[in-house]
Amino acid sequence: MLKKALVGLVLLLALLTGVAYLLPREHTVVVTAPVAAPPETVFPLIETPAEWPKWSPWNKRDPNMQITYSGPPRGEGATWSWTSESEGDGRVTITQAVPSVIVKFALTIVGMGPPSDGTFTIAAAPQGSMVEWRMRVDMGNNPIGRWIGLMMPTWLRKDFTDGLAALSAYAATLPPPPPIMGVEVPMIPDSAPR
Repeated sequence: MLKKALVGLVLLLALLTGVAYLLPREHTVVVTAPVAAPPETVFPLIETPAEWPKWSPWNKRDPNMQITYSGPPRGEGATWSWTSESEGDGRVTITQAVPSVIVKFALTIVGMGPPSDGTFTIAAAPQGSMVEWRMRVDMGNNPIGRWIGLMMPTWLRKDFTDGLAALSAYAATLPPPPPIMGVEVPMIPDSAPR
């Protein structure tokens, strides 16, 4: 009886492993949300690693997360690494930053396969900005990672939604950016015909 159970278990594990390689290796998650501040206010909050703990969902889940910053303070090459009992250990490095338009980053989580590529795209909108958070996650060749990957889009979609809501709440508390020097904004006098 025990021998049959062991054989059955081995066959089940072999089946699950084989099926895992038929599952998608990569997943792309995209969430777009309004942020109650102009792009000039939102952009520095994303391109500056020291600002992420003020709105990132990962930091909020572990207030005791140990964070180390390296490289430049913001923009391309700016990096923050963390160790966390609940969130694992990882690193985010900004790979591209176009002022008030786009921030790209690479996310590495120890034991979770190759680095993931992320992008924040910022556009002006009537309420302030519209921000898209996109990430491509590569689960690698680990069969367990492939099975976990089936749940990853749901988890990330919630994280991105919560993160963008927190980003909006934080950005709304900041003063508006100073006017661009050398550019005159035409004013319409109160007595002007409408």
